[in-house]
Amino acid sequence: MKLLDPRVDFVFKRIFASEGNKDVLLAFLNGIFSDAGEPPLNEVVLLNPYTDKDDPLDKQSIFDIWAKTEEGKLINIEMQLFNKYDIEKRTLYYWSKRYSGQLQETGKYKDLKKCVTINILNYKVLPNEHTHSVFHLREDRNGTPLADDIEIHFLELPKLEHTPVPGEGGLVNWLLFLKGIDDSNWEVLSMNEPVLKKAMDTLQFLSQDEEARMKYEARQKFLLDEASQRDGALTEGFAKGLAEGRAVGRAAGIEEGKAEGKLEGKLEGKLQGKLEARLEVARNLLAMGLDYHAIRTATGLTDEELESMK
Repeated sequence: MKLLDPRVDFVFKRIFASEGNKDVLLAFLNGIFSDAGEPPLNEVVLLNPYTDKDDPLDKQSIFDIWAKTEEGKLINIEMQLFNKYDIEKRTLYYWSKRYSGQLQETGKYKDLKKCVTINILNYKVLPNEHTHSVFHLREDRNGTPLADDIEIHFLELPKLEHTPVPGEGGLVNWLLFLKGIDDSNWEVLSMNEPVLKKAMDTLQFLSQDEEARMKYEARQKFLLDEASQRDGALTEGFAKGLAEGRAVGRAAGIEEGKAEGKLEGKLEGKLQGKLEARLEVARNLLAMGLDYHAIRTATGLTDEELESMK
């Protein structure tokens, strides 16, 4: 029997956000918070539990997990199988909606509760080697917190280079479970984290259920098609921007060369033309939503040259 991939958001929500699996979600969250040096939770309330109405092909279905602690802290967990290239701004946007949405209930700023976003990513996004990165709102020089109401976690599964170690508890066991569908190390993982055994049992049950497998395959196809269309548009846009940039660069180089009438002028024109070409590519990539780090890597432009676009 081939196991379903727990990284597909439909399966992830079924495992961690079913009413009968709240203890699984609580143990997983405590693994995350403990790894960040925070105290454990005693209870968690599911705000959007998994139901049969969660249609894998319905764009209105929400496969994030929304939960609330005893103190009223709001938690949003999202599994991302493919890179959408906008995760940082997308995270802030949805965090702000959850945070400001509380005013509809109380109407008082002082009643706003802390909102925590947890992104579990099947790709690398941050320029570090940490599997688990945590962000807060603090002053740059001395680290003084402005407010404790924002907390964002990034769990990047590809950065996890680890094998199960008997007796080693903690978050790493949950991430190893999520990272792949190889069940050869499950015995060690479940011994390290006993509640993880229930998550494994749920995945095995889903993998044997014909209806669940049909939903899984439909959702997986939808996600693959979506990623393929996005990557195709990105490739097409990059090629178009590169062609336009080269044309602009050649024209600029020719005009500059004619104006100078000297070898030095032609050389400067060519160099300027090449720069304009790369800047044109950068403008197109920026318009498509890529961040400055990705644009700098793709074009070879310096920070000063990118700033000149403004």
